[in-house]
Amino acid sequence: MLAFFERLFDPVEPSPVVRPPDRNGAFFWHFLSPIRGLLLSALAVSGIAAVSEMALFVFLGVLVDWMAATEPGAFLEVHGTALIVMAVVAVIIRPASVLVSRGLISLALVPALGNRVRWRTHRYVLRQSLAFFQNDFAGRIAQKVMQTGPSLREAVVNVLDGIWFLVVYLVALTVLLAALDARLLLPIAIWGVGYVAVIRWMVPPVRRRSAALSEATSVLTGRVVDGYTNIQSVKLFAHAEREEAFAREGFVRHTAAFRTLMRSIFGMTVVLTLLNTALILAVASLSIVFWLNGALSVGAVAVANGLIIRLNQMSGWVLRTITSLFENIGTVQNGMETISQPAGVADRSDAPALAVTRGGIRFEGIRFHYGKDGGVIDDLSLTIHPGEKVGLVGPSGAGKSTLVHLLLRFYDLESGRILIDGQDIATVSQGSLRSQIAMVTQETSLLHRSIRENIGYGRPGADEAAIMHAAALAEADDFIPRLTDRNGRTGYDAHVGERGVKLSGGQRQRIAIARVILKDAPVVILDEATAALDSEAEAAIQGQLTRLMAGKTVIAIAHRLSTIAALDRLVVMDRGAIVEDGTHADLLRRGGLYARLWARQSGGFLGEAAPVPGAALERAVQ
Repeated sequence: MLAFFERLFDPVEPSPVVRPPDRNGAFFWHFLSPIRGLLLSALAVSGIAAVSEMALFVFLGVLVDWMAATEPGAFLEVHGTALIVMAVVAVIIRPASVLVSRGLISLALVPALGNRVRWRTHRYVLRQSLAFFQNDFAGRIAQKVMQTGPSLREAVVNVLDGIWFLVVYLVALTVLLAALDARLLLPIAIWGVGYVAVIRWMVPPVRRRSAALSEATSVLTGRVVDGYTNIQSVKLFAHAEREEAFAREGFVRHTAAFRTLMRSIFGMTVVLTLLNTALILAVASLSIVFWLNGALSVGAVAVANGLIIRLNQMSGWVLRTITSLFENIGTVQNGMETISQPAGVADRSDAPALAVTRGGIRFEGIRFHYGKDGGVIDDLSLTIHPGEKVGLVGPSGAGKSTLVHLLLRFYDLESGRILIDGQDIATVSQGSLRSQIAMVTQETSLLHRSIRENIGYGRPGADEAAIMHAAALAEADDFIPRLTDRNGRTGYDAHVGERGVKLSGGQRQRIAIARVILKDAPVVILDEATAALDSEAEAAIQGQLTRLMAGKTVIAIAHRLSTIAALDRLVVMDRGAIVEDGTHADLLRRGGLYARLWARQSGGFLGEAAPVPGAALERAVQ
């Protein structure tokens, strides 16, 4: 029976990845329209439960009048059939409708709806541009995704459990009191006007203040997570007190936002209590007066006052439900502002997959300024032939990493185009583009998963032998067997901690290189790939990098010029432009920027540096 309800709603069923709407109504409908049948069923059954509850009060009043007007000996004979109908409503219809309603809401809707919203928004956010994540706290973004789903779910439950029940109850109450004595509707009407006024003028500020609280919660989470994520820097600089102060400001703002929200809710509670007290007094007084005048029976008085007391009980609950509804709508709206942003880099609807046959790369008149007026890359053109090994050289800020990021299409160009084997990368799918490029960065960030999963990230589905072979080529197989984590997992099963913090910089770099070796992509980017390694490890891995680069198009960035001096060609960049292009020997003869950089390193830092470390690398590129 329980499984029947649970199978009605699968939160992670396959669906296209689409941008959620950025308007409240459309946002809700986007997630609710696929389950409208479930929602309509819940509304219908909840309506039956509300009407059957109302019927119990009516039966009570009728029963009082029957008992006053009928002799006990003849009571069952006269009213037996009616009593059976009452029993069916009380014992079968009402409990069944309540239980089915609770099953639809508690078992089908509540566990799945929040996670459906989380799942679909996470899938969209995961495909956002790199700039989207660079411009915000990771913790804040995660908080928006995690809280928007439950808030949307609670808003829907508020409607089903509270507002819809009240609407059905009020309609039935109006019909019933009008049948008893239409004059009893006057205090109900006045109370209703006051109740609507509370909703109209006092609830909207709750929504705004709830959105402010949601934002304060996200910022607080972002501040706390930022400190935890960078705990090594906190410890290194002994800045625990500084992080306390940074987080304290978030706590102070969060507390202030919470108190502001609670003031609004308390004010509504005061007004509602006064309204409800006045309603009970008015209906009780009128019903007694009408009974004294013979206009109402004892049973009718009991029904009228019983219904008003029940309405009084419901009104506080419903107002809290309405308040919660607006709070949740405010939270959804706040989350929507982050989640529903248009993708900074989006594929065309008909984008084909990139087909790399040779690996030739051409930059044609590209311009990119990170949204600024200028100052990064202006009208740059560069051709890298298939299988060519090219080093990018230049001072910090010259545009080397930006050029690589544009090739990976982390950002879209402002003008110009980038071609791989004649295909404009702006017209192909991002996934297919990046699947053809393998990159090792200086700052390697691993997933908090096992060593096996981190290496296997390079080629999903790779078998154990392939993963271990890649680890061996990256000189990682010597330390992996000795790894262990706090759960007792060892070797390739050991988890590496968030961002790989349980490993040394050199160990992380070797895992990253193993991942790239396993990927075996036709285009390879090395961004300070051996910077985190000691000299012995670097010399060992250079040979494996040589094997990795064989037959592939390679772009290598390095500040230590000796590591790339023997590549086929060196492209020297300064202030977003190419200022020199040639072999190591050619550039030294010209006496330009490269020659000055080489002289500074070989004279000031490295002594008499060998032109190329590692005979294997030298043989591979000559």
